[in-house]
Amino acid sequence: MNKVILIGNLTKDPEMRQTTGGTNVCTFSVAVNRRFKDKNTGEAQTDFFNIVVWRQLAELCGRYLAKGRKVCVTGELQNRSYDAKDGTKRYVTEIVADEVEFLTPRDRDASGAGSDFAPRGERTAPQAPDGFVDIDDDALPF
Repeated sequence: MNKVILIGNLTKDPEMRQTTGGTNVCTFSVAVNRRFKDKNTGEAQTDFFNIVVWRQLAELCGRYLAKGRKVCVTGELQNRSYDAKDGTKRYVTEIVADEVEFLTPRDRDASGAGSDFAPRGERTAPQAPDGFVDIDDDALPF
């Protein structure tokens, strides 16, 4: 059985694309805190997971999700490889989502401010939620 369930916050706004056949695909990453803190530093450890969503669910995720929003993702773990431009073989592990549940309440965005859960272009971007630190996208491992 291959089943993954994750609850975490988006690290950046989702990216929407369409295949050449017109199928919607949305990709985003989710930061998930580990249950235990590092015993040397006392800091919570965070893992980052790449999520891929297809078809109608992809359209909904691309339209309503944004950086900092909390989601529950259910899907399967998938490994794939490709040849990079420099000729090296690259390996990718990602979660192909069957379900994405939006956990940030409709009347609150990730910063705790009011929000009508309008599409991304029609609202202000949420701030980082409590317990998370804003980091530069270049510092992310993907």
